[in-house]
Amino acid sequence: MSKAKSEKADLKSAEYQAAETLLMPQATGVEKSMLAMMAIDPANVISRCISDGMTGDYFYVPAHRLLWELFRSRYDKGVGIDPTSVAQELLDHRQLEAVGGHAGLMDVFSYATTTALYEQHFEILKEKYIRRAIILTSNKAADSAYRQEGEIEALLDQTEQEVLHIRQSAAKGAEWSLKADIQSAVDNLERMMSSGGEILGMSTGFEKLDRMINGLKGGELFVIAARPSMGKTSYLLNIIEHLILDLQKPVLCFSCEMPSVQLVERLLYARSGVSKAKLQDRRSSITKEDMKRLSNAIVELQKSRLIIDDTAAISISELRAKARRVQREHPDLAAIGIDYLQLMRSHTKQAQNSREREIAEISGGLKSLAKELNLPIIVLAQLNRGPENRTGKNKGAPMMSDLRESGAIEQDADMIGLLYRKKYYAETDEDREEVGDDATLILAKNRNGPTGDVQLTFTAELMRFTTRIVSEGEEEEG
Repeated sequence: MSKAKSEKADLKSAEYQAAETLLMPQATGVEKSMLAMMAIDPANVISRCISDGMTGDYFYVPAHRLLWELFRSRYDKGVGIDPTSVAQELLDHRQLEAVGGHAGLMDVFSYATTTALYEQHFEILKEKYIRRAIILTSNKAADSAYRQEGEIEALLDQTEQEVLHIRQSAAKGAEWSLKADIQSAVDNLERMMSSGGEILGMSTGFEKLDRMINGLKGGELFVIAARPSMGKTSYLLNIIEHLILDLQKPVLCFSCEMPSVQLVERLLYARSGVSKAKLQDRRSSITKEDMKRLSNAIVELQKSRLIIDDTAAISISELRAKARRVQREHPDLAAIGIDYLQLMRSHTKQAQNSREREIAEISGGLKSLAKELNLPIIVLAQLNRGPENRTGKNKGAPMMSDLRESGAIEQDADMIGLLYRKKYYAETDEDREEVGDDATLILAKNRNGPTGDVQLTFTAELMRFTTRIVSEGEEEEG
């Protein structure tokens, strides 16, 4: 063996020896102090521990973890915490020796401390817990990486989730969250009372839809479903256009089907009002006004904060990882759009054996991501051939049951909009002329509001939907 290789081997050996001598982060004295405080003033100290999010994992010593669980249980039952009754309960459950017997128990109860040290000692325990959690998560990830088991995307996603869980679990617990939620609810109530009908969430650009869903709100999953060629991608882009250009919000768009450049072209046609056909037709006269509108649309889009990812067949784990990264880079990210759900993939073993299970994992993953990032997610979905099989006046009219692998999607979605155009199903020129460019978004599910129809007009050459004004009689009939 060469000298260089020998030195490298010795160095690696030294690293392993150092790792073996390292101790898990711990503060056993502080753990005893915290338990002693609980015995001194259980009503105050234990309630603060619970509200601050303490769990058994905050205690490194198994005996201390056992005592914490027992103290909390007795506190919940309103039973006192004294050495005699605690020792008897441990004895009854054959756990006294697990805490070091009577001597170990008295060591905790007699530990010299004061409740004035609560905040300082709590922070120390939390810090040690976080450090241990990071070490355990890293070791678990390293072990899985060495074994080379499962898909790499799944391993990355799982590791990222566990790290995020450590950060979330380090935050304050139930009492703090409840207070924050109550305050948010009060703020919303005050806004509703003083707004005079103003929506709580972000506008979609479609007034009636905004009224029905009360705007796009964080944590909600909005599924827009349609048969091919109904214009669902255009509808999603119309909403995104409103968010990024009119409201000047950053939006992340995943395009599983269409290259990003085509999405940008569609946005430019819709925004400028200059159609692709007009630009391509040499016989058409492009006016200075057309060029000005197109130029303005280009400048607007360049200034916008639209992020497009056109990865084909993106997996739910990869999408979640990218969304988290984008939100870190753009903390004010307003929404996520996805085109479309059935083109996504899940690489878990269960998903490989069942398409229905795969769709369930994808829709469930999108809903949990919306809650995790506190963002509205608008996802397009494909309908099966059910609308084509209907006859008479209902021909082409979609239903929620037409959603492919619909069970999980129906359950996870907060809102489901079914988009269709009667013209597509008209059998004669006369029928097509009668319905014209009419389109309808059927809001078939709305978890927190009414359902009903949103009447639209679709301008195909500009790939733009606009609100269609209808008479009261026509609206009631629809």
